[in-house]
Amino acid sequence: MAAGTAAQQGAQVLLFERNEKVGRKLAITGKGRCNVTNNCDTQTFLSNIPQNPRFLYSALGAFSVADTMAFFEQLGVPLKTERGSRVFPVSDRARDVVDALYHWVRRCGVTIIQAAVTEICTGTDGAVCGVVADGRMRRADCVIAATGGKSYPLTGSTGDGYLWAQQLGHTVTPLRASLVPLECTGKTCPRLQGLSLKNVRLTIFENNKKLHEGFGEMLFTHFGISGPLVLSASSHMRAWDRAAYRAEIDLKPALDEATLDKRILSDFSQQLNADFHNSLGRLLPRKLIPIVVERSGIDAHQKVHEITKKQRRSLVRVCKHFELDISAPRPVEEAIVTSGGVSVREIVPKTMASKKVPGLFFAGEIIDVDGYTGGFNLQCAWSTGYLAGWNAAQSIEHTEGETK
Repeated sequence: MAAGTAAQQGAQVLLFERNEKVGRKLAITGKGRCNVTNNCDTQTFLSNIPQNPRFLYSALGAFSVADTMAFFEQLGVPLKTERGSRVFPVSDRARDVVDALYHWVRRCGVTIIQAAVTEICTGTDGAVCGVVADGRMRRADCVIAATGGKSYPLTGSTGDGYLWAQQLGHTVTPLRASLVPLECTGKTCPRLQGLSLKNVRLTIFENNKKLHEGFGEMLFTHFGISGPLVLSASSHMRAWDRAAYRAEIDLKPALDEATLDKRILSDFSQQLNADFHNSLGRLLPRKLIPIVVERSGIDAHQKVHEITKKQRRSLVRVCKHFELDISAPRPVEEAIVTSGGVSVREIVPKTMASKKVPGLFFAGEIIDVDGYTGGFNLQCAWSTGYLAGWNAAQSIEHTEGETK
């Protein structure tokens, strides 16, 4: 977005790509479908940016959600809006988005160089003068650092941009995982490994205070929990150094406790002589039954007709409040988004220009801004990329004008 926009404004643009193919990370977003943006108003959008939302006012004003949708439609990528106002290509193919952007920058006159940048260079005046790639210095009036974060390093985002920013005097705030699976204590999750739950409610507690609640799908893994519900919840969990986190899963969110008790009674009435552990097949996934039985405190071999009202109440509670203690997020390399980055205090929000290094601009995840899941992070990339590209090109024109 930055490269194409700068080229459209008349700048000669070199786009350095370290991978054999462009857009590898973009190609895997949204489970390969690419959630390009979220079709909501600006205030709703900013309410989904927990880290430095005010910094994005100018970027969203310059290139809004509506602009993004119109942009991709004009590039021949028809879009659709799904649950939660998430916007996807009609084709459900992230590759279509990557290809459209690739052909667009080529039409704009951008030269793509397959090489890894190792340094951003500055002159004696402290201003940017070019980059080093493959051991060769290439001069430039402006440089836009749009290197992404540290998540999914195999796609090329290995955190190089943070190092360059620090070498040039910028502050990089602590980097951590966001939109990431969670590790849990105990043996429950390894026993449930591979089990996927649909239509459940997940509630996260921070120091025993309710922090976040969501409804949808999740997955048990050998280390803990993952899936859309968990990834969304993780972005709210920002106090790992001083807080204890706990998850509660409501396995039957459509039923209140009284209604669930009636449902259990109905199931029991059809198998009065069955052992308790054999009576839950219609209520719960098979893999979950042994653990629910253990947590209920009811003897697995107790006959159903012997189970008391008090014991049923215990079973209902386990189903409505299935608890897990969360110990840590997974490493940032496994996260969808990196939280933290170049301090927004050192970037001009109206231009994305560095306040410290003339000619240096930032765009995307390298900046200390991140959002919840749902297309918000990609929209941040489009908006900041557009603003950085536009203003980098304008600054060159301005400089040339002064020279003349």
